[in-house]
Amino acid sequence: MSNETAPASPVRSGPPRWLRPLGARLAFLLVVFVVFEALFTPLLTTAAKNPVTGLLAGVAVMAIVLFAYAKLVSWLEERRTPEIDRTTMRPQLIRGTLIGIGLFCATLALIFMCNGYRLHGGSFGDMIATFGMMLGVATIEELLFRGVLFRIVEERWGSTIALAVSALIFGGLHLINDPTAFWGALAIAIEGGLLAGAAYVATRSLWLPIGIHLGWNFAESGIFGATVSGSDTTVGGLFSGTPHGPAFFSGGGFGPEASIWAVLVGGAAAYYFIRTARKQGTWR
Repeated sequence: MSNETAPASPVRSGPPRWLRPLGARLAFLLVVFVVFEALFTPLLTTAAKNPVTGLLAGVAVMAIVLFAYAKLVSWLEERRTPEIDRTTMRPQLIRGTLIGIGLFCATLALIFMCNGYRLHGGSFGDMIATFGMMLGVATIEELLFRGVLFRIVEERWGSTIALAVSALIFGGLHLINDPTAFWGALAIAIEGGLLAGAAYVATRSLWLPIGIHLGWNFAESGIFGATVSGSDTTVGGLFSGTPHGPAFFSGGGFGPEASIWAVLVGGAAAYYFIRTARKQGTWR
């Protein structure tokens, strides 16, 4: 008779049983990242009063929420997180940021053609501080809306429904800034929600939507000093600016994102990424 004992059964290190269903996993992650946004957004806004603290806070918040996402998703879903693979971070983040800046510059150029915006002097320090703040904000919001909401809804119902749901919720939550700005919320759902979701589907990476979100917001507030999504918490930028003329073209007090030009530019870019995803076979 052998004295050898049977090998011990491996201890499961995954989540408890109640967190394994898709709905429970979605709810848990949504709560965690909504709390992150509620905690870190005021911190980023306060830190942005100084360019050094603004930049440092943005980098720190980005690192914290990415680390939390990687650990939580790996634990809950028992998988790696290729959507935030560090090997693709630099090229995709840079590419996305340049796309975001380019799209907003195209939007503002169209607004200028309609005499819808006036530029004044600003501050280089404010531009740096705003970049730091937007780096943190873009990372938190893309992890929340694309990394959690879009990705998990898509897992059950496919890309089309996930795109619609995440875009409408993303736009609708901007009513917190201005409860009367229904057109502004719808505009953001199209130019922001659809665009970021489509960019994620086309690349299966969160770095590109993070970069696009960062580039757009940075150009809007950090370079041209415009109001972002109806919020009065922005600190300014290299220039300051004021809308002029009909809000249909300028965006009015909500900011350029409520301009018809922003909807057309962002919508066209979203359509491009959707077509790319379908051609590549990454649309589910």
